[in-house]
Amino acid sequence: MNTFKSMLHWQVVSASVCGTSHVKNQQLCQDAHHWQILADNILVCAVADGAGSATFGKVGAMVAVQTAVETVANAEEVNRRTLAEDRVVRSLLMDAVIAAKESVGQEATACQRLMTDYASTLILVIATPEMVAVAQIGDGVAVVKDYQGDLLALTLPDHGEYINETVFLTSPQAFDSLQLQILRQPIENVGVLTDGLQMLAINMSIRAPHKPFFFPLFDFIANTEDQVAAKEQLAKFLSSERISQRTDDDLTLVLAALKD
Repeated sequence: MNTFKSMLHWQVVSASVCGTSHVKNQQLCQDAHHWQILADNILVCAVADGAGSATFGKVGAMVAVQTAVETVANAEEVNRRTLAEDRVVRSLLMDAVIAAKESVGQEATACQRLMTDYASTLILVIATPEMVAVAQIGDGVAVVKDYQGDLLALTLPDHGEYINETVFLTSPQAFDSLQLQILRQPIENVGVLTDGLQMLAINMSIRAPHKPFFFPLFDFIANTEDQVAAKEQLAKFLSSERISQRTDDDLTLVLAALKD
């Protein structure tokens, strides 16, 4: 293992904020996110966007992200050696997404509700200094920056026939639309976001990350010393007029950087 890489550690800053449309209608933020840094310098993070049409979309999103991350965290022998095999990575991602869907179903059953009442998207990321892998159902984006300074969208928004349509984790056809990608090369940064930000973050005409959006954010996380203050700054940025002029949806952003 590269000695320099073994000295690096993940620094993560994340926030979910309520969109202006939900604030105006006195609704809760329907987004959720969760992350953990495991032993052997493995980052696991998930974001989800509860469906606006789902009565308990927020609950579904919370259950989905927590279950997905904890399923990976609690799996046997998750380390950088085992993650060197694509088969292991794919199995971990699939098991976590399946567990997330099952947990949402159990929540619905316990509350005597329909599973569709808990509909949400889900993006799950596993990252080490040598690789990053992602599984996604529905809208949102997972982006990385490599050591050459290049941005790469590992996933792209999954729209239906219309731009405001998507497939949810609770959908019968959810796994038919699953995006699963594994990138094996050294990376510096990871960014994961829900669909409220995707029109700002992705240039859809060329299907590529928007550099003026990501580069300042990745510089911000790389130079962060106080994570509590950084989280407040990120939430303030997401709630700023600069952002709210472009989108009125709920917003979630998880930023990660490898630092020495």
